[in-house]
Amino acid sequence: MFILIGIAIVLVMVFGGYLGSGGTMGIILKALPFEMVMIGGAAFGAFVIANQLGVIKDTGRGISRAFKGPKWTPEDYRDLLCLLFELIWLARQNPVAVEEHFENPAESTIFARYPKIQGDHDAIELICDTMRAASMNYDDPHQVEEVIDKRLEAQKRHALHPSHAVQVVADSLPALGIVAAVLGIIKTMGAIDEPPDILGKMIGSALTGTFLGVFLAYCFVGPLAGRMQAIVEEDDHFFQLIREVLIANLHAHPANICIEVGRQNTPHSHRPDFSDLEEALRDLKKNAA
Repeated sequence: MFILIGIAIVLVMVFGGYLGSGGTMGIILKALPFEMVMIGGAAFGAFVIANQLGVIKDTGRGISRAFKGPKWTPEDYRDLLCLLFELIWLARQNPVAVEEHFENPAESTIFARYPKIQGDHDAIELICDTMRAASMNYDDPHQVEEVIDKRLEAQKRHALHPSHAVQVVADSLPALGIVAAVLGIIKTMGAIDEPPDILGKMIGSALTGTFLGVFLAYCFVGPLAGRMQAIVEEDDHFFQLIREVLIANLHAHPANICIEVGRQNTPHSHRPDFSDLEEALRDLKKNAA
């Protein structure tokens, strides 16, 4: 929603100011389809040349997420803390019984209570692999912590590939606009014997390419890449919360303390209220009993 508002503001301010200063849209509108074919087509072709198929597909999904917003909501963070509490609580009470949940999360009654989390492959793998590591009685929990850190770093680096790819396109657009403008100047020079009014329109059409390249780069594509990166970084907090809670569990802190460590490390905008979370955890204990 905010992206659409931003687009509207950009268009109104730029073209409203242009029209208000006495400019006319005729030359721009006439040249726009051809300039878009040259600049947009060249940018997309360069994007395909530079990236593998997987990155191209991920970029499409990343752009869609840029319009939809982050995946995880405050309610999801609360559900995650409840899920981790259930697993840790059960692991302390019955280490054998908890194994069936992280060995087969698709059939787990605990994970089934949190379908959105259960449907996220990366989150489930991180939880289950770390819980499995905890059951192996590592002498040094820092070993598991290092493995998790490297895993999350690699996961985030992979998730950022689409935003980096879009940023490269944004950086190239001003130069591609110059290419289109140069072609327009070449066309104009081929008609140098035409009257000045015709040459003026041809030069205006050529300069539309330069304008369009810079306009797209700094008003749309560049900000879109930044938005994609911001969403990846915001969603990464969800996995960092998993890390904090499960690392606290490896250090054998009480289950409530593990969950509070995770709550305190949750971004303020998504952090569950302490009393609400305590009430939810008490209900889980009653149901478990």
